[in-house]
This record gives sequence, structure tokens and C-alpha cells, in this order.
Amino acid sequence: MPYKTLSVLCIASFMGPFMGSAFNLALPEIASTFSFNAVTLAWFPSSFLLSTAILQIPFARLGDMFGRKRIYLAGLSGLSLSILACPFSPGGGALIALRFLSGVFSAMMFSSSIAIVVSVVPPPMRGKALALNTASVYMALAAGPAAGGFLTYYLGWQSIFFISAALTACARVLAGMFIKGEWAEARGEPFDAKGCLIFACALSGLIYGFSNLPQVRGFTFVCVGLLALAAFAAFEKRTLYPLLDVKLFFANRVFSLSCLSALISYAANSATSFMLSLYLQYVKGLDADVAGLALITQALVQVCSSLAAGRLSVSYAPARLATCGMLLCALGLFALSLACEGASLVYLIACQIIIGLGFGLFASPNTNVIMSSVEKRHYGQASASAGTMRMVGQALSMGLAAMALSIFVGDRPLSSALYPQLVSSFRMTFGLFTVLCLLGAYASRSRDKND
Repeated sequence: MPYKTLSVLCIASFMGPFMGSAFNLALPEIASTFSFNAVTLAWFPSSFLLSTAILQIPFARLGDMFGRKRIYLAGLSGLSLSILACPFSPGGGALIALRFLSGVFSAMMFSSSIAIVVSVVPPPMRGKALALNTASVYMALAAGPAAGGFLTYYLGWQSIFFISAALTACARVLAGMFIKGEWAEARGEPFDAKGCLIFACALSGLIYGFSNLPQVRGFTFVCVGLLALAAFAAFEKRTLYPLLDVKLFFANRVFSLSCLSALISYAANSATSFMLSLYLQYVKGLDADVAGLALITQALVQVCSSLAAGRLSVSYAPARLATCGMLLCALGLFALSLACEGASLVYLIACQIIIGLGFGLFASPNTNVIMSSVEKRHYGQASASAGTMRMVGQALSMGLAAMALSIFVGDRPLSSALYPQLVSSFRMTFGLFTVLCLLGAYASRSRDKND
């Protein structure tokens, strides 16, 4: 196994979730600095997720045309610079715009990372390699809250950006040194600009619409997004050199159900840290550093269970492991939906343990199924599809959380008088996530019958 290349890819994979989880602990300070209300505050992580989700598949196509390594390295370079610019934002709008730009460069990086992993690792070792890559993500999720809470409390929220920019720059240098070779199976083919535009409109409508539910404009944008997505599929079927080979979804049942399972799983789990961060700091009154320590449990369990999943996938069908993981997530999310204002830290940590165990069992086996269900020439598109499902799921998750906050809290600044409403939005969010997880388990089980 090419451990140097894999180590570099794991370091880069560490950065995105590290920043996201660290920033969750800085949200109250950022809200105070820029006078964000609860709904606007949700756009701080959502803007990053939006651009990353929209652009992963287009950048995957560009990687197939010009080289995945080239796109990957350019993404790391731009990400470092855009992160460094964030602390100097003159206002809240500029900060959100820079987070959107960071998402653009993250899309360049994420679109190629898994494809490079499966290109350099032999198939018998692929499950372990993907498990290591997934474990690096969960290590980031474990380190992020503690580091974010510590840095915010002692050095201010701006310090998270400075350290993240430095670490990303280091990852760029190492990637340039140790990733050997280049992969460009579609060199010389044209880029599908029309398909890219339709796809961007579709995802923008869906994600923006979900973030504005239950308002009328929210439903309107969701409908527009769904219509644009249908138009994109019809257009791509007729295109000689498509942005995305949609036949992968229509002709490959295992691939399509695996992508659907990933979408639902991330939609049901990704806003957990965001909501728990608000709950612990506002309702429970914990400082950012203490709240960060309370949030590392789930990620630590995910590290252990994802590594175990890599070993178990040698003896057990990955799809079956993924289904069991989804059911465990549903159990933990349901327990969180029952939490009240007086819920103890022990109860919240126990819920995180169950969710962490389930999500760790789901993620790397599901990615293994996705990448193993396609031919080598489709690795780039499969990698980007898996990444897009992850980022769209995360954006939808934040949209559902923002919807719950909008219903119960509205555009009022968070204060002690609104804590009962915040708890109600907390319980509604996790109730919705539980239902989503059960649907995801059904989709995963349907795929298992065909695996």
C-alpha cells in the first residue's frame, strides 16, 4: 500500500471537517462580532457547503480532462489563501462570501481525493485505505471542537482561521512532494458548460429552498430545484460528453442506492454538532472550551468504529455493515429528540456514542460500495458523486436545522428568554433526522439485497 500518498491524502481530508467542527464552537462569538441572528448564523457553514456541493462534479470532470492531481493541488492552494483572508472580513456579508469561496476550492480538492485513493491502492486493500481516510475525517471531528473551543476562549475566533490556513498550506506542500503520477482519462474532451449551469441552478434551488422552509419562497425554490434536476438528467442523457454520466444512476442500482444512502445519512447527521453547540453554550451555559470537550465524544467513537469497519469489511458485506450503522444512528438521534432543557451531559454524551458508533460503521463501507460498483474510467465521477452526496446532505442538514430555528426562534437574537424555543427547535431537528435515518436504512437495505 502506498502509505506516503495515503498519508498526504488523509492530512488533506482532515482539514475540511476540522475547520467545520472547530468553527461550530466559535459561532456564538462570530454571531456577537457581526450581529448575526440565528438564521443568518446558519448561513456561515451553509455558504461553504453550498459552493462545495455545487462544484464537486464540475471539478471532477475538469480533473478527468486536465488531471486530478493538478485540480487537487490547485484546490489546496486556493483554500489556504481564502481561509487566511476570512479574519480580515470587514463585515458579516464578506465573511460569508469568503466561506463560499473557500467552498469553491474545497470542491476542487474533494472532487479528486477519493478517486486518487482508489487509483493508487490495489482493490484488496481498498477497504482499509478508505477506512483510514474516513478515520482521518473523524479524528478531525474529534480534534475540531476541543481545538475550536480552546482557541475561541483564549485567542479569539480569528485564530482558528490562521491555524487552519497554515495547516492547509503544509498539506499543499506535502501533496506536491508525495503524490506521484497523474490521472486524466478524458483528456482532450470538451467541457459541458450548459450541463454545469443547469446542475448549479438545481442544487442552488434545492439547498436555498430547504434553508428557507417553511416559507412560501422555500417551497418555491425546492420545486424549481427539483425541476432543474430533472432537466439536468434529461440533458445529460443526450450529451455526447456529459458533465455527469447519469446512466451510472439509472443503470447501476447498487451505485444509485449507495449514493442515496450517503445523501440521507449526511442530511440526518451533519447538523448534530451545530445544534449541540448552540444547546450546550446557550441552554446549558457552558463556555466554548468546555462545550468543545463535550462534543468530541461522537468523533472519537467514529474514529474507532470506522477503523473497525475497515477490518470487518473483509469478512462481512460492506452494504450490510452500512445498514446496521444507519439503524444505530437512528437510535441515537431519536434519543436526542427526546432531550429537554434539563438533559444531563451524561445523557447527551451517551447519545453521541450511539451516533458515533453507527456513523463510523456506515461511512467507509458505503464509500467502498460506491467506488467498487463502477469501472475504473468512472472513478472520478463516482468520487465526485459520493462527495456531492456528502456535501449536499450536509447542506440539507443545515437547511433543516435553520428551518427549525426559523419556526421557533425566527430572526430574533438569541437570549435567555428564547431558550425554551431553542430547545423546541433542537427537538424538532433531531426528530426530523430520525425519520431521515430510517429512510436511509431502508435504502441501504434495498441495496444490500442486490449486493
